[in-house]
Amino acid sequence: MEFAKLILGCGLHPITKSLIGIMCVFMCITSCGKTRNAPSQTKKIEWGYEAKNGPDVWAELSPEYILCGVGKHQSPIDLVNPTPVKLSPITYEYYRTTDLNIRHTGHTIEVASPEGNWIVVDDTRYQLLQFHFHAPSEHTVAGQPFDMEMHLVHKSEAGSLAVVGLLIKSGSHNAAFDPVWAHLPAVPGETLHIEQINVHLHRMLSANGQVTDEVVRSFSNTYRYDGSLTTPPCSEDVKWIMLTTPIEMSEAQIAAFRAIIHDNNRPVQPLNGRELLVDVEANE
Repeated sequence: MEFAKLILGCGLHPITKSLIGIMCVFMCITSCGKTRNAPSQTKKIEWGYEAKNGPDVWAELSPEYILCGVGKHQSPIDLVNPTPVKLSPITYEYYRTTDLNIRHTGHTIEVASPEGNWIVVDDTRYQLLQFHFHAPSEHTVAGQPFDMEMHLVHKSEAGSLAVVGLLIKSGSHNAAFDPVWAHLPAVPGETLHIEQINVHLHRMLSANGQVTDEVVRSFSNTYRYDGSLTTPPCSEDVKWIMLTTPIEMSEAQIAAFRAIIHDNNRPVQPLNGRELLVDVEANE
């Protein structure tokens, strides 16, 4: 604006002075507008499990993750003092899988499920989308963590989620996991497409490999509660079904996973008055 004052004071025609003044004001406004609208150079931090991007700060990394900090129905939880009740049975329609996409997400190893595998809970069918793993476990039992945990994520036609959780402890070699463990991708972002492979989901969920039938429609007793995703955005209204009987994997199998992914577990969250239920048969 000092430049405008100088020009306008040099004896120019009044109309010329006015035009120059208008142009200077317009240039100033335009310049200021560009300054105010300049894009932010702040780099978005990807969520993870380290101190700088881990569970304690997930809610601060993005407005989309706010439930990770303020949600009242969060997962995982400590499975302790459940209320024994007669729960409705769950139907498991898991069939042998022959083609797999196994992906290293950067946070876990995730195996996409082809169509045709589902569970039925309270008369609602949930299609299996994928299963993945955490080491150590996210859920604990009376404060006791396990070596690993498997999550089978399902979705209904209405969009609601149901997750079947399986606790894993060190023990005998578990051959049911060999087809997946033979193709664990080691590089973040890497996806391996494996054809002509036999994966028996029902054998994976069977304690000590006791299940041998091709089709099994029920498994061990369960804990059940309403919770959330255990990773951002920590969405709630997730139906959690935790099998009460852990399975075993060998130390070598557990070490093979932990060599690629480890410490990808969210700490347990407060129950906040929610009901934790367990099948009555589990205590008989």
